[in-house]
Amino acid sequence: MTTNTNEDLQDLRKAEWKVRTELAAAYRLVALFGWDDLVFTHLSARVPGPDHHFLINPYGLLFHEITASSLVKVDKNGEVVESGSVSRVNPAGFTIHSAVHMGREDAGAVMHLHAPDGVAVSAHRDGLLPLSQTAMLCLDHLSYHDYEGVALNLDERERLIRDLGDKSMMLLRNHGVLTAGKDVPETFTYLYFLMKACEIQVRALACGPTYLPSEQAIATTAEQSQQLGMASALTWPALVRLLDSKNPGYGV
Repeated sequence: MTTNTNEDLQDLRKAEWKVRTELAAAYRLVALFGWDDLVFTHLSARVPGPDHHFLINPYGLLFHEITASSLVKVDKNGEVVESGSVSRVNPAGFTIHSAVHMGREDAGAVMHLHAPDGVAVSAHRDGLLPLSQTAMLCLDHLSYHDYEGVALNLDERERLIRDLGDKSMMLLRNHGVLTAGKDVPETFTYLYFLMKACEIQVRALACGPTYLPSEQAIATTAEQSQQLGMASALTWPALVRLLDSKNPGYGV
């Protein structure tokens, strides 16, 4: 019995380290793509196991500095369970992430950014427009949440998860973007598509009058987008190779 328990603990530690390494890589990829906002905004991931613990960045480190061991483990109330040299977490960041993790059992990871193009589209009256193939691949996965102020009010969690529903992408009005997926690779893939769609929209609108595809084309692309998360099987290994060539050392 003891041997099996020890083996189970070892398996959980290995599984947690895998999630830590992937999440640290995601932080550094956000910095690499220029989507970070000093020490603000957050990426989080559920820790494997029965304890309902989550990993989030220590408040004060830049995204390109994050390592697997520096991530802070918190419980569902935001209380620190385990940390590295920095144990602070941002309460506003935890409000948003805890809402999704607690409201969606399928959300193994949650990513939230204040990147300018994402904020710009979140503030556009019509939100994300079908101006590109990339945007059309996102539309059927997308929801919206109205701005209520800096997310310090725990009551907002109920409204945020209601607005997210079963979607994998969200525009937080006048605030930024959010994605949720089964794991870090899938969630980052959603994030990449959403951010790319926002970047294209900002450029397209700056060019003058835009051309919209037909309703049939939009509907067809929505149908084709249903397996979008599965692209992570190809995108994530490629992203890790890119990161290893630019900013290695996150897996320590």
